[in-house]
Amino acid sequence: MPKEYDLVIVGGGISGASLLYTVATFTDIERVALIEKEDEIAAINSHHTNNSQTLHFGDIETNYTLEKAEKVKEGAEMVAGYLEAKDPDREMHAKRSKMVLAVGDDEVDKLEARYHDEGFGDLFPKLEAIGRDEIADIEPKVVEGRDPSKELLALQTPDGYTVDYGELAKAFVEQVEEHEGVDVFRGTKVERVNETDDEYLVETDEAGWFAADTTVVAAGSHSLQIAKRMGYGEDLSLLPVAGSFFLADEGLLNGKVYTLQMKKLPFAAVHGDAEVHDGNLTRFGPTAKVVPGLERGELSSVADFFDVFGMNLDSFLSYANILADRILFPFVIENLLYDIPVVGRKTFLPHVQKVVPTVEEGDISRAKGFGGIRPQIVDTAAKSLDMGEAKITGDDIIFNITPSPGASTCLKNAMRDTQQVIEFLDDDYEFDEEGFRRATIDNFPREAEAEPAPADD
Repeated sequence: MPKEYDLVIVGGGISGASLLYTVATFTDIERVALIEKEDEIAAINSHHTNNSQTLHFGDIETNYTLEKAEKVKEGAEMVAGYLEAKDPDREMHAKRSKMVLAVGDDEVDKLEARYHDEGFGDLFPKLEAIGRDEIADIEPKVVEGRDPSKELLALQTPDGYTVDYGELAKAFVEQVEEHEGVDVFRGTKVERVNETDDEYLVETDEAGWFAADTTVVAAGSHSLQIAKRMGYGEDLSLLPVAGSFFLADEGLLNGKVYTLQMKKLPFAAVHGDAEVHDGNLTRFGPTAKVVPGLERGELSSVADFFDVFGMNLDSFLSYANILADRILFPFVIENLLYDIPVVGRKTFLPHVQKVVPTVEEGDISRAKGFGGIRPQIVDTAAKSLDMGEAKITGDDIIFNITPSPGASTCLKNAMRDTQQVIEFLDDDYEFDEEGFRRATIDNFPREAEAEPAPADD
């Protein structure tokens, strides 16, 4: 007999873990299971070495429109609020300065317009436009050795949250897995999800069958694979992009320093980051290499990619149309060079020097074992990339395919999915959204920390 649940969550990365935490803590849903194929929670893309550790608010991400920044901002504030309340000792995160840097007249003009004219200064009250001297006070290495005739401007904020999303996902799960009615299955692979007239039957390799009134698939790239096998998402495919990094051993940066994004590219511009658990280690990247696989270093995921790709004419035409773009194609070729010994480091060095001018080739090295795969959504009907997250909502089932900034908005996504799950369950249960907000976004510090008052003489 299958194990019976009101809700089964497939995938124990940051998205699945966030949903489990939200449902188990703030609803009266009685029976919930989370199934994770790895032996540990958050062992793939949510692991801290496999992503840039950034909590994206939309304030320094210059590829975000104001509309997208407004949406992402609320989700990021939920995560930041949770961390402020639950992680006061900074075991799962660090809070440092972050800025986006403009170099030269053209970039400075663009950044000034973004801040003053496009509304980003109003949307983010803590964001400040600062010049060369103030940049040097916060990030000395950014200014040191730079051509003094080059105009500089940065948009800087103290809300530079660097997050170990793997530890955060584990915290979400550990907080609720002892609750009555909550079961967590690690090392259990979902083989298929079958839809019947009144429930979903989830078949696994180790734990047998699960029966669920409703199901949420939060398995990253594999979410689309499962969806397509069930007849959903037929006009979607994936462009898997492997992100890698270069490391500098000495602490070159105190926080995060982003560069301006090139328009039309869905991948983040190169940035420098002080590592979440070791501020003396600076990471530069990510690179963005197109690869035929759904998981980094897993040969079995190559077959999974072709399963999602579909091997049909629309998929081939979509890839050809996307990769033939006059901006994207040279970018893809350049990123292939970064993996070549000696040549890769030399080719990548100018990107590092845009952030820290004094860095030399011998100061950086490939970060071995770092980097994951970020699936970019391909709309095979429009033959184009679909920027951002993807969610497919079916009959009593949700498929979450979450490229960046899925981790930053994990709690907001969990809130929305919880509301949808309760609707699926005929509104027989309740969601304490007020309690959820008290535990998350209400703890986000909205005012900049005040300067201490001068002592009386």
